[in-house]
Amino acid sequence: MPRPKNDTVSSMNPQQQPQAPYAPYAPQYPAYTDQPGYPAPAGGYPPAPYPPPGTGAQYPPAAPGYAQQPQMYAPNQPYGGGYQPIAVQPGMPGHPPPVMGQPIPGGWMPIPQGIPNCPPGLEYLTAIDQLLVHQKVELLEAFTGFETANKYTIKNTLGQKVYWAMEDTGCCNRMCCGAARAFDMKILDTFQNEVLHFNRPLRCSSCWFPCCLQTMEVTAPPGNVIGYVEQNWSILTPQFSIKDQNGDTVLKISGPFCTFSICGDVEFEVLSTNGAQVGKISKQWSGLGRELFTDADHFGINFPMDLDVRVKATLLGALFLIDYMFFEKSGNKEQDRPGMF
Repeated sequence: MPRPKNDTVSSMNPQQQPQAPYAPYAPQYPAYTDQPGYPAPAGGYPPAPYPPPGTGAQYPPAAPGYAQQPQMYAPNQPYGGGYQPIAVQPGMPGHPPPVMGQPIPGGWMPIPQGIPNCPPGLEYLTAIDQLLVHQKVELLEAFTGFETANKYTIKNTLGQKVYWAMEDTGCCNRMCCGAARAFDMKILDTFQNEVLHFNRPLRCSSCWFPCCLQTMEVTAPPGNVIGYVEQNWSILTPQFSIKDQNGDTVLKISGPFCTFSICGDVEFEVLSTNGAQVGKISKQWSGLGRELFTDADHFGINFPMDLDVRVKATLLGALFLIDYMFFEKSGNKEQDRPGMF
C-alpha cells in the first residue's frame, strides 16, 4: 500500500538538515558596554580588601614603642646606590650576616658595605658627621692615683658603638712622663680588628720649644699612613694642622686661650684652610664628681658628612692628642694652664 506523503517533508531538499531556532539577543542593560564581562554594579565596585603591592604597611608590624629605623645612604653614591647587604668581616666564620637597619648584638652600629676607595674598617665614617668619645673610669687610678692605660668607647649620635680605643704604653712610661708620654692608640672595631693606629712620639708642647712640638701619625690599616696631626707654634692659643698622607694641610684646629673646664664645654674649632669653621672638637662637661676625682673625660667631634674618611680619621686622632695635652691628669692633679706656656 503506498505511504501517504507528508507535505512538509516532501517540500524540503533531501540534502538539507532541519535548523534549530535562533537564540534571542542578549538583553541590553543601562551600563552595558562593548567590553567583555559583566556590567559594573550600581554605585561602583567596593574597595579592595588589600592595598596595591608595595604600598601596604610593613609586615610584621613594629613592636609598640619602637620607631622604625631610618634608612641610611652613603654620601656621593649614584642614584639607586646605598648600602649593600652587610657581610661578616674576615676572621668570624659561622656568624650570619646582619641585616642593614638592625643593630648588631652588643649595641654596635651596622657596617656599611660597598664603599669605594675606603680603607677597610673606616666604612662607618662615611655615614657619620658626629662622634662621641667616652673615656672609661679606672677605679684603681681614681682611688690611688696610679696611672693606667686609657680606654675609650666611640659612639655615634644614636648611642651605637662604632669603635673601641685602647692605649698601648708601658707602666714606667705612664708613671715617669705622665700626660706628656709617648703612646700608641689602637682603634678596634666590633670584631676586635685594628682598623686605625695613632702614634704619638715623646715631644714638647710648650711654646719655649718651637722645634720640638707635638705631632701624631695616623695609619689605616696599620702601616699605611693616611694623615698627620702637627702642633703649630703659638703663644696664646693651641693651634694644630691636619695634614694628608702627602704632608699637605687640609684643615686647621684653633683652641681657646683657657682650657679650664668649669661647668661648661671647652671647644676647639675645626677650620678650613681659608679660615671658615667646618666643625669642632668639644671637651664636654661630665659632672662635678667625675671632673674632680677622675680624668675620664667626655668628648664630641663633628665634621662635614662628605669629608674624606681619611681626614675624619685624622681628626679623631687630633681629639686624642688634645685630650692628653690639655685634659689628662697626672696623679689626679689638674695640669691645665692658660696659653701655651
